[in-house]
Amino acid sequence: MRRPAFYSRSPHTPLEAAADDGTPRAPDAPAEATSAAPAATAPEPRRSRWRPGGRSLALLLAAVVGASATAIATWPRQNIRQYTQKDIDAAVLRTLQTATLPSPYAKAAEIIRPSVVRVVGYGPEKKTPEAQTQKQGRNLAKGKAPDADEPPGEVERGVGSGVVIVDKGIILTNLHVVAGAEKIKVTFADGLEAPAVITGVQPENDLAVLQAQKLPDDLIPATMRSTADLQSGDMVAAVGFPFGIGPSVSGGVVSGLKRSFRSPEGKQELGNLIQFDAAANPGNSGGPLVNMNGEVLGIVTAILNPTQQRTFIGIGFAVPIENAASAAGSPPF
Repeated sequence: MRRPAFYSRSPHTPLEAAADDGTPRAPDAPAEATSAAPAATAPEPRRSRWRPGGRSLALLLAAVVGASATAIATWPRQNIRQYTQKDIDAAVLRTLQTATLPSPYAKAAEIIRPSVVRVVGYGPEKKTPEAQTQKQGRNLAKGKAPDADEPPGEVERGVGSGVVIVDKGIILTNLHVVAGAEKIKVTFADGLEAPAVITGVQPENDLAVLQAQKLPDDLIPATMRSTADLQSGDMVAAVGFPFGIGPSVSGGVVSGLKRSFRSPEGKQELGNLIQFDAAANPGNSGGPLVNMNGEVLGIVTAILNPTQQRTFIGIGFAVPIENAASAAGSPPF
């Protein structure tokens, strides 16, 4: 009966004993195994056929890549739709029909609103028809009787609008709004109320420059735009405080250029004015006339009305911003 082969218990030394003279010797083996088999030699360690970075692996990767490229090239192409101008126009039209977009006037008003201020001059009440009309309008807006008087010391001699043109608190308004006032206050878009002083006037254009004594943290000045390319029919908006209410916005178009206007009292004639049909009333004086980018084209100055009512009938006038900015000593163009 054949015996099974024996293996060393040590993984490191295949020999179990050493010869007396110090040389290693093989373990005793069965006689038939000794005579039948030649001396065994240690087998070489088995090597893997696929080594990382080896030539065989590179060949395999190349084959895989080639097969993938062939598959992609032969894969049926999907039908990709080519959009035409007609498709794009239809999509835009559908968006316009289903989405509510702000009007050009709303966008213009949003841009200019942070720069518009309410201007009030305090002092002895004027007796002019315009002053009386303003007083009645303010009282009605406050729920008072038209001829109700203001508390002593707080008589609003003139109420108008203004626009900030420099972030240091320089404000443009009409001279007739603040002329003769003992005290001037301006109210900014964030509600801050501050005293102001007159630093410059341009009587020939009914303009005054104010300097606010206190400023909001983030005061945004208006952007001014040359009227050189302005044309009749261009859309404009008037922003201000008619009868002290506001800021209010009215929209219209430029009706004409280089117009002249003489005040009802006949004391002064203004020239080179922008005529517009956006609604304006007492209190709009000094406010900005802007284009649809919210850029200031002029300062609202007067309205034309053949009666003594001093209310708007469709014709307003504004001083071009080139003249207005020169009143502040800094022509912008």
